Amino acid sequence: MTSTTLTGDLPNRAPELAPLAWQIGCLLLLWSSLAKAEYVFSPNLLQIGDTPKTDVDLSVFSNQSTQAPPGEYRVDLFLNEKKIDTRTLAFTLQKDAPGKTALQPCLSVADLTALGIDTAAFPALNAQAKCIDLAHAIPHASAEFQFSHQQLKLSIPQIALKNQARGYVPPERWDNGVPALFSNYGFNGAQSRGRSGGQRDSSYFLSLRNGANLGAWRLRNYSIWTRDDRGGTHFNAVHTYLQRDIVRLKSQLTLGDTTTPSNIFDSLPFRGVQLASVDMMYPDSLQGYSPVVRGIARSNAQVTVRQNGQVIDQRYVPPGEFEIADLYGVSGSGDLNVTIAESDGSQQQLIVPFASLPVLQREGRLSHSITAGQYRPNENGARADFFQATLIYGLPWGLTVYGGTQLASRYRSLAAGFGKNMGNAGALSLDVTQGWSQLRAADHTEQNDSQGQMWRLRYGKSFDATGTRLTLAGYQYASQGFATLQQTLNSGVDNASDFSNLGTRTRSRQELTIQQGLGTLSGSLALNLVSEQFRGNSGKRQSINLGYNGSFKGVSYSLNYSQNKNHAANTPHSTDRVVALNLSVPFNLWSQPAWVSYGMSHSNNGQTTHTLGLNGSAADGTLDWGLSQGYTNQGQGQSGNASLAYRAPQALLSTGFSHDSNQQRLSYGAQGGVLMHAGGVTLSQPLNETVVLVKAPRAAGVNVLNNAGVKTDRRGYAVVTYATPYRENTIALDPSTLADDVELTLTSKTVVPTQGAVVLADYQTKVGSRLMMTLLQAGGKPVPFGAQAALQGAAEVNSNIVGDGGQVYLTGMPESGVLQVQWGAQPDQQCRVNYRLPAPTAEPGVPMINGQCL
Repeated sequence: MTSTTLTGDLPNRAPELAPLAWQIGCLLLLWSSLAKAEYVFSPNLLQIGDTPKTDVDLSVFSNQSTQAPPGEYRVDLFLNEKKIDTRTLAFTLQKDAPGKTALQPCLSVADLTALGIDTAAFPALNAQAKCIDLAHAIPHASAEFQFSHQQLKLSIPQIALKNQARGYVPPERWDNGVPALFSNYGFNGAQSRGRSGGQRDSSYFLSLRNGANLGAWRLRNYSIWTRDDRGGTHFNAVHTYLQRDIVRLKSQLTLGDTTTPSNIFDSLPFRGVQLASVDMMYPDSLQGYSPVVRGIARSNAQVTVRQNGQVIDQRYVPPGEFEIADLYGVSGSGDLNVTIAESDGSQQQLIVPFASLPVLQREGRLSHSITAGQYRPNENGARADFFQATLIYGLPWGLTVYGGTQLASRYRSLAAGFGKNMGNAGALSLDVTQGWSQLRAADHTEQNDSQGQMWRLRYGKSFDATGTRLTLAGYQYASQGFATLQQTLNSGVDNASDFSNLGTRTRSRQELTIQQGLGTLSGSLALNLVSEQFRGNSGKRQSINLGYNGSFKGVSYSLNYSQNKNHAANTPHSTDRVVALNLSVPFNLWSQPAWVSYGMSHSNNGQTTHTLGLNGSAADGTLDWGLSQGYTNQGQGQSGNASLAYRAPQALLSTGFSHDSNQQRLSYGAQGGVLMHAGGVTLSQPLNETVVLVKAPRAAGVNVLNNAGVKTDRRGYAVVTYATPYRENTIALDPSTLADDVELTLTSKTVVPTQGAVVLADYQTKVGSRLMMTLLQAGGKPVPFGAQAALQGAAEVNSNIVGDGGQVYLTGMPESGVLQVQWGAQPDQQCRVNYRLPAPTAEPGVPMINGQCL
C-alpha cells in the first residue's frame, strides 16, 4: 500500500487523515448500495419472545410505497394542495409517476372533468376506462396516496386545468338534489280584549310556501289564509311557478308567476315565461364589477394589487403577458395600484382606474332577460299581455352598454344607455327611454296617443381621504307625454290614480345617498334623500333620513332622524318628523348572554315614547326571551311586552303578551317545515329556498354544528334549513353527541347545491357494540399478527387488523355474527369465527371474548 506524507504546517495530522478517508469511502459505498435497494419488511420482526415465527403474508407491505393492500378507502381528496371533497375510492397497484409500484386511485374521465381538468385537451385519456393512468395521460401529473392520513393528493399542471377563477366550483359538482316535496308554514294567532267594554277579538294568519323538486325542476307555490272575527275567512294563492337552471347560459327558466328584472325597467309582476341571467352562478371573485388588470412580467414575478392602501390580491405569474380578471374584495371606487416585483428585485408600477355602479359589468360578461306573459296587477288591475327584453354587456376600457324594449297592446318603449368606470372621477351611467303609450281616463275613455322620454343619470364615487361614499341618481321626464308600462296599463282602472291628469305625472326625481365612516371614531353616518316633483305646479314629495350608528366595547347605539313631506296635488299636505335614539348594553345573566336596551322616539306632534327592555338567550341559543316596559305621553300611558321563542329541532315556537292603554293581547305562533323524501317525512325549523337533508341512519339525537337546535330525529334525519347555492357548504355533525353504540365514518360533508335544491348529506354510520376479541386457531395458537378480520354480511365494510396475541378491536358489531379471518392466500391461512356478544352488564368498558377458528 502506497502512503503519502504531508509536509508543511501539519506534520502531526497525517496519521489521522488516512483512517478518516477510509471511513468516508466506506460510507459512500454503503450509501450507494442502499440507494439502489428496496426496503423490505421482514416478518421475523413480528416474532415476540419465544412465540413461533408468523406465517402471515406480508408481501403487499414489502414495498414502502404500497403501504396498504388494494381496495376501497375513504379519503380526503386534494387537488394542488386544496381540499376538494371526501369520498370512497377504489385503489389498485399501478406504476406511479417515478415508475414505482404504488396504490393509485381509480378515477374516470368524468371524475377528472368534475374536478375541473380539461380532459378534452388530452387525447390519451380513455373515456371508457374506469381507472385512468394519470401519470401517462397528463404530462407531469401525479397521484399520491398518503395512507397514514387517508389523503389522496392530486398534482395537476395548471395548463391542464380549465381556466378557473378563485372560488370556482365546476358545474359538474353542482348537485340538483333529491326528489322531494315540502311545505314551509308560518302560523300566527292572537286573542285581544279591549280596555273599554271588554270587546274580544280573535285573528289568525297562515302562510304556506309549498314546493316540489324533481331533478333540476323546481315547482313553487305561495298561499295565505286569514281569519278574524270581523272579516271572516279568506284564502289566496299568491303565486305559482315552475323553474329550472340553464347551466350553459348561466340563467334560469321560469314558467308561471314571477317578476321582471329591475336593472333597466321597473319591475313588473306577471304570469308567463322568462329566461334571465343569474349572477349567483358565477364565483364570488367574478361577482359584481371589477376591471381587468393586464401587464407584462419580465421574469417570474410577484403581482400585488392594492386599493386605498390595502392589499386585495397577490399572486405569482411567469414571464410574459398576464391578465387578472377575478379580483374581488374591491370597494366602490379607488384606483387599483399594481406592483410587479421581478425576480431581480426591480419593480414596475401600474395604475388601473376603478369606480363602480350596479349596472357596470365585467369585461366580456353578458347579462340578459327575455320575458313574455300577462301583467298581474293588484286585485283591481287590468291584465294585459306584454313582452320585455333587456341586454347588458361589459366592453373593454371600463365601458358597459345596455338596452331593452317593452311591447304591449297600448304601449311600446325602447331604452339604451352606457356606464363608464372613470377611476378617481367615479362611475357614471346615462340612459334614455322613449315611450309611446295610449292612456285611459278615470271614466275608461281612450285618450290620444302620447309619447315622451325619460332620462336617467346615475353617479357613484368614494372619497378615499375622508372615507365618504356618494351615490346620486336623477330622473328627468323630458316631456309630459312619457309614461311607464305599469302606469299605462293601470290607467283607467277603478281605484287607480288618474294618470291622465297632469297633476299626477312626475316631472323629475332625485335620489341622494351619502355614507360616511368616522375613521378613528366609532360608527358611521348615513344620509338618504328622495325628492319628487310633479307637473302642473302641483307640488312635490320629499323624504329625508339621517342616521348615526356606532359601538364601543360591545355597547351599540344609534340616533336617527326622518322627515317626510307630501305636498302633492289632490292630497292633504302633511309633514312628519321623527327623532329616535336607541342604546343596547350586553352583559351575562347566569352565564348566558343578555342585553339591556333603551329606546326613545319623539315626533313633531309632540308625542314621546320611552321604552326599557331586557332580552337574552339560553339553552345554547335555542331559547330567546324578552321583557319591555314603555311609556307614552299625551294620555297614552304605559305599555308592556313579554315574549318567549324556542328553536326546537322540528319547529320555531313563540308566544307573547302585550298591553297598552287600549287593549291586552295574547299572541302565539309556530313556524317550520315539513319535508317528504325517499326516507320518509322529516320536520324541521323554517325552510329557506335551498336546504340540506342530513342522513345518518340510526344515529338519533346528533347535533348539527353551527345550527342552533338542529339535531337528527330517531331515524337519523335532520334538515339544515339554509345553504348557499353554487358554493361549497360544509355540514358537520357533533361527535360528542353520538350514542355509545354509534360511530361515524366521517363527521363532515361538503355539498354544492343548485338554487332551490334539497341536497343529501349522507353519513355512513356503524351501529352496534364495541368488542375486543382474541382469535385462536385450531390447537389454541393465536391468529398471526397482521391478519385481517372482517364481519360477513355487513352493508358497509367493517374490518380491522389483528394485533399481538390474536387480539382485534371491532366496532358496530351486531349481537351475533360471523368473522372472516385471513392472513394469506392459501386455504390454511384463513378461517371463520362465529361469535355472540356477552350479556350486558352494569360495568363500564369494552367486552372481551375469545373466538375460535373453524
